[in-house]
Amino acid sequence: MTFEEQIAELQRIYDESSDIVFFGGAGVSTESGIPDFRSQDGLYNQQWNYPPETIISRSFFDHDPKEFYRFYRAKLIIKDAKPNAAHIALAEMEAAGKLSAVVTQNIDGLHQKAGSKKVFELHGSTLRNYCMNCGEEYDIGYIEKSKSSPDTLPHCKKCSGLIKPDVVLYEESLNDNVVEGAIKAISKADTLIIGGTSLVVYPAAGLIRYFSGKNLVLLNKSETSSDRDANLVIHDSIGKILKNLKICPN
Repeated sequence: MTFEEQIAELQRIYDESSDIVFFGGAGVSTESGIPDFRSQDGLYNQQWNYPPETIISRSFFDHDPKEFYRFYRAKLIIKDAKPNAAHIALAEMEAAGKLSAVVTQNIDGLHQKAGSKKVFELHGSTLRNYCMNCGEEYDIGYIEKSKSSPDTLPHCKKCSGLIKPDVVLYEESLNDNVVEGAIKAISKADTLIIGGTSLVVYPAAGLIRYFSGKNLVLLNKSETSSDRDANLVIHDSIGKILKNLKICPN
């Protein structure tokens, strides 16, 4: 099919659906200037003292929080990032009563910034941070400002405890309540749109097995292991795809 024919088929699926869930990954935010991990220019192909996967693990955070925060501030806190066409289209789909939830592996908060209300953040968010000792909460600005402190680490104003981002690091478990909500949304959806993810990060990618609806749609620049199971596959920019969709209410 040509791109125009693919968009027409996506439009047909959208128009006939009443409960759409979107499951997305890093590719949704690359058009907002946030790098993914595995593409040619992704974080795994950049030079650091340790592999990024090692740095953003819980054991590394506990062992060397200074190096963790050096990487974290440089690569995972993206100043002035704004929602792109994909984020905006998904928020409009929810407002139109078509999209019931966004399930995201991203930690940038851009779905909410675009206006999405029902968002399950499987891997947490850089926008939330908490003291590991007393639980006091801090925003992303506090983490950024703390790089000028004597030891460059963010410490709690109340008890001086170390502050940790509310993100799920490697070796940590996903939040049970978030997972439960995502599974419930996916299970009752009649259409599941998967976008901007290679579907290789587990356990998050395993959640799509709970989908038993009518239409499975894959929107990704490269092939995924689930392409063969999809009703429609479009290998292109997700922002380009979704901004061509006419979003009408139920």
